[in-house]
Formats: sequence, structure tokens, C-alpha cells
Amino acid sequence: MTGVIVLEAARWVDVVAGQVHSPATIVVEGTHIVAVDPHDPLPESATVIDLGDVTLLPGLMDMELNLLIGGPGGPEGLPSPMHGVQDDPAYRTLRGAVNARTTLDAGFTTVRNLGLMVKTGGYLLDVALQRAIDQGWHPGPRIHPAGHAVTPYGGHLDPTVFQRLAPGIMPLSIAEGIANGVPDVIACVRYQVRHGAKLIKVSASGGVMSHSTSPGAQQYSDAEFEAIADEAHRAGVKVAAHAVGDTAIQACIRAGIDCIEHGFLATDETIQMMVDHGTFLVSTTYLTDAMAIDRIAPELRAKAEEVFPRAKAMLPKAIAAGVRIACGTDAPAVPHGQNAKELVALVERGMTPLQALRSATVVAAELVDVDHELGRLAPGYLADIIAVPGDPSQDISATLDVQFVMKNGRIHKSPAA
Repeated sequence: MTGVIVLEAARWVDVVAGQVHSPATIVVEGTHIVAVDPHDPLPESATVIDLGDVTLLPGLMDMELNLLIGGPGGPEGLPSPMHGVQDDPAYRTLRGAVNARTTLDAGFTTVRNLGLMVKTGGYLLDVALQRAIDQGWHPGPRIHPAGHAVTPYGGHLDPTVFQRLAPGIMPLSIAEGIANGVPDVIACVRYQVRHGAKLIKVSASGGVMSHSTSPGAQQYSDAEFEAIADEAHRAGVKVAAHAVGDTAIQACIRAGIDCIEHGFLATDETIQMMVDHGTFLVSTTYLTDAMAIDRIAPELRAKAEEVFPRAKAMLPKAIAAGVRIACGTDAPAVPHGQNAKELVALVERGMTPLQALRSATVVAAELVDVDHELGRLAPGYLADIIAVPGDPSQDISATLDVQFVMKNGRIHKSPAA
């Protein structure tokens, strides 16, 4: 569909002002919004699409997922097929293409692919997927790829520890994220950036789903964190840290790392540090409700049973303190396409529906430095527009039923289709 497109609906949400306007008329030309509720007559040549009794929202954003794992063929409630040695890079990339379409249909038009943790021979599969989507070869969200997660040998995002592989079974290189010591982490960051990563992911502490260190254990020294942050920032990219443990979170904040993923065991002091430093938090809170921990290894289940209740208690404190919280699911820990369940969980933890919407729009846009072109419905912004039934500013669960998706002015999903 070309030319001017006019979207009409019952309502639209100004997520910045926190207001719902009725009715809604949004004029799109090319890739951008050119008018919202215009006073001037509409062009006679415009294609008018009446979406009916729905609410228009900016395209939603998921700031932590991995499109290259999970998806087709995986058991419901478990983040697999995940780290097996059976899938080659080509097959994984095709799986990622399916997950990308599923994510877009769910109304998420922008995502961060946070850290490959599979053997690829040094290829950055998320960068390849991003390029294919950007060039229009395949439908999917706008991807901010991190390449391979930077992790120490035996660290949480070392692919060999998810299945307790014996030594020598899966040799990995700096190019694939395994980096020990300051020279290695610098080389690893440079490799990811050289081959297209738009941010860096670092494994800062242990985790729940890996057979390695305890969830709270800090995995890099302060000097290594500082080297990672310095190298990335000099290259003009931000750093996101998988950090569950409190001391690891504090070390990341001191090093100038931009974003904490999970933050489950953060103390009140650490929450205040995030506020004081302007550090973002991607809390991935829904997975603590949804993950099928009764179906994982007993030692992993024991970790989850200890960590998840503490994570649920931490987040309301972070919300009340004013931490900048961006929506992220850690999909496929939450199945691809069910990303909006994170918004429902954020409201259950203490956000208002509008705060939850902002976490997936304006706050996420600030995190990836696109708040001048994404995250709101306004003239001059990219035409990423979705439609949901009801009023999500009152009932956030409306975001679970996305009926219309436009990205960059192109319609990918509509009731008519």
C-alpha cells in the first residue's frame, strides 16, 4: 500500500502526556506519521482504514530477548530448544526468522537481541537477521543486535554450561564471546562491534538456568567491567549486563555499564545507586511467574525457588524508587509472541498501566537512543502503530490482543487480512 494512509479508531494514547484521546485519526505518509487528529481536510487520494473500536498505541519494544533460540518445536514453558549442539547456524537463523514474525505480530516492532550464547563459528546471526529484516526480505521487528554475549569461561552465558558439556566437546573462541582477562574482553568487544553489534551484552553474574556459579556470584573483576564499558563507549555503543547478584550489579554501575538485566537480588542500597546513576533496569519479571521450573533439573529448580520470590519482592521497591525500567521479557524464557505478558506483570508489581506502556515505548526508546523517532504517536515519528481492543491505559491486558500492526508505515497485520 502506497501513498497517504489514514488510520481511524475510537481512541489513541499519548504515552508521554498520559492521556487518551477520542476519536483517533493518524495520517501516515511513507515511513512517518505526518499528522495526528489533523484540523485540515484529508487528502482526497488518501487510503482511509477504519479500525473501529480499538485503541492506537506506538509499536511496543522488548529490550531483552533472543530470537535465535526457542520458538518452533520447543516445549511450552521452557526456554528450549536452546543450547543444543544439533542446530547449525543456518538452521538457527531460520528459526530466528520465524520468531521475528511471531514477535512482530504480537505488536513489538523494536527489540534488543541480547547476546548470542550458541556456537556459530564467529558469525553474528542476530546481525544477519537484522540486515535481512531491514532490507525487507522478511517481516520482523527492528533489531538492535548485541552479537555474542561477553562471558568468562564457565560463566552464565558460556554455552557449554547450560548442558554441562565435557571439556573439548564445544570449543569456543573470543569471537563467540568467551573472554578472560582485560585483553580478552577488549578484543571480544571489538570483534562484536566490528561485525555489526549495536550494543554489548556482558555476563556479570551467575544465573538460574546454567550449571555453573551461583546466581549472585560476580563473574568479572571490576577492572574487566571497566574495560568492557570503556571499549564499548569509545565505539559509541551501550552495554547491557546480565546481573542477578547484588555485588555484581553494584560493580556494573560503578563501571558505567548502562543497563542491568534482571537485577533480581538488588538491595535497597543498590536500587538507589541505579536511581542516582540513571542506570536502566530491564526487570524481566514475568518469567518468575511463568517459567516451568517443575520441569527443569533439580539443582536449577532449587536456584529458581530461592531467587524468584526475592526478585518479585525487589521490583516493587525499584518501581517506587523511580528506577528507569524498560520492558524486557528474556524470551524464550517467556514464549515468543507472549511478550505483552511482561506488561501485565509490571502492573501486578506496582506500575500503573500507563507506566507499563511507557516502559515499552518512551523508556525503551531512550534506552536505545531512538526517542526522537520512536516510542510515541506524533508528527515526524516513524509510523510504528499498533491497535488493541478496549483501553489499555485502564486494562493493560488489552495489549495481549494486538489486532493491527504497522511498522515503518507498512501494514503487517490487520483485521481485514
